[in-house]
Amino acid sequence: MSGHNLLSTPPAGAPGPQPTYLPDDHPDADVVRELEAGEEALDLAAKYPASCLAWAVLADEAYDEGRQVDSYAYARVGYHRGLDALRAAGWRGAGPIPWSHKLNRGFLRALFALGRAASAIGEGEEAARVDKFLRESDPDAVRALDQG
Repeated sequence: MSGHNLLSTPPAGAPGPQPTYLPDDHPDADVVRELEAGEEALDLAAKYPASCLAWAVLADEAYDEGRQVDSYAYARVGYHRGLDALRAAGWRGAGPIPWSHKLNRGFLRALFALGRAASAIGEGEEAARVDKFLRESDPDAVRALDQG
């Protein structure tokens, strides 16, 4: 036993939480293929309700159409579905969620969409929390999503 309190902050120089990767069998893998084949996000959200990506795409579509409240609701579903999937993959509430892993992108897109919609409907505190979470998850995601 090291005597280190496991509930406290790790000692200086200790490695932080390891990156979390959604597994290859996550529904977003099917959603990516079906979106590329021309399927509609609305149909895919019904077919794969655990998909972060389907909900993120719906959030983007609603936002682009000026339906910020709908965008917020879709993004929130994608965000919560993503949290469930990340926890099942071993995530413990902190640590990197790399954009480079394609199956993480649905969650990161939903998170981005949630912050954008929260800001649009005047939920500034939530938008700031989401922005911080996204930046801590992977700064590359912020750069990629800001570009469009």
